[in-house]
Amino acid sequence: MHDAPLAGLHRLVWTALMAALIAVGAMVMLPVGPVPVTLQTLFVALAGLVLGPARGAGAMLLYVLAGVMGLPVFSGGKAGFAHLLGPTGGYLFGFACMACIAGFGGLHGRDARPGLSHVALALCCCLAGLAVAYLAGAARLMQVLDIDVARAVAVGVLPFLPGDVVKVVLAVAAWRFLAARRLLPR
Repeated sequence: MHDAPLAGLHRLVWTALMAALIAVGAMVMLPVGPVPVTLQTLFVALAGLVLGPARGAGAMLLYVLAGVMGLPVFSGGKAGFAHLLGPTGGYLFGFACMACIAGFGGLHGRDARPGLSHVALALCCCLAGLAVAYLAGAARLMQVLDIDVARAVAVGVLPFLPGDVVKVVLAVAAWRFLAARRLLPR
């Protein structure tokens, strides 16, 4: 079976849209120490669910590439390669992994209204991806700030956990809404 003539273009547009939403999520921020609260986790999870593992991670990497090339898309309107080397650089790489892992949860239930088992799988994959993002972020915090594991978790994970769980739930709800209306890219 052949894809529709514009299916490839449709997927590229969705990938660019998700990268743009991740950038918008970075702009909605509340500075609270070395790691700001943003809406990025919502859009990273949604990118994975909507686009699948490879394209979801690709959207996140496209976002990172835009920032490295000088577009002010990182939290606080920052840009440049040096941002990747700072205290939040680990989260950016972890978000690419998060989008990939979340993407596995979005592979099922795409053709109809996702059932409870599909939603549970999507939620579990998003939370597993979030755990990987936290791991990468905390590891970078330890290295840059020269702190131990307990302090990195206290500064870079625990304050964000409740809000990020809510954002993941919202991402799964948005994915379910899009899937039920057959609006997801093929």
